[in-house]
Amino acid sequence: MFAKEKLNYQPVALPDRHHLTDEQMLEEARAFHTFMQRRHTVRDYSDRPVDRAVIEHCIATAGLAPSGANHQPWHFVAISDPAAKHEIRLAAEEEEKQFYAGNAGDEWLKALEPIGTDADKPHLDIAPWLIVIFAQRYGVFEDGTRYKNYYVPESVGIATGFLIAALHHAGLTALTHTPNPMKFLNGLCGRPESEKAVMILAVGHPAEDATVPAVAKVKKPLEEILTIKD
Repeated sequence: MFAKEKLNYQPVALPDRHHLTDEQMLEEARAFHTFMQRRHTVRDYSDRPVDRAVIEHCIATAGLAPSGANHQPWHFVAISDPAAKHEIRLAAEEEEKQFYAGNAGDEWLKALEPIGTDADKPHLDIAPWLIVIFAQRYGVFEDGTRYKNYYVPESVGIATGFLIAALHHAGLTALTHTPNPMKFLNGLCGRPESEKAVMILAVGHPAEDATVPAVAKVKKPLEEILTIKD
């Protein structure tokens, strides 16, 4: 991975290959698209427990994501303790109250109106797991000296995408929550100054009466998000 001493490039044979015909590739691409269409963000959670091993495997999948120089500049804090979750909720709601009271600005608040959000975040208590995602702005060797991480936002974003897809594959739903600022999460999660909290994922099963905003089902058509030059 990386070390203080010089490391030489050592190629190894590709360990895994996925042999599919052209027809199979198209079939798999369509199937995965259909599967991901069934992923929904909800704010109404059931208190049904989720086994720790499920969360661990999903985070292990996130850890397989590509990253700048293979430094893997991320850390995940998975929390199921009710008291710890409630402490995070109280701190997050305090930030959210200021956000909705005017810190966000009129344009941002107007953009959020169709989503139906407000400063009240009960899902942070009810969801059986909260996963706080941290970006490691720099690393620290055992002797205390720092080393630089590369493409940190991009790397953590890719890993987060892996995680959300893995949770969906495991039959769970995940809500991305980004209170601003999030500095309070370092203290509550016991993470060092070198890390920056970028997101809270509330993870669990949707409540029986869970809803989603109608606007959330409106996605840009392919021709608006894709340009092909062939």
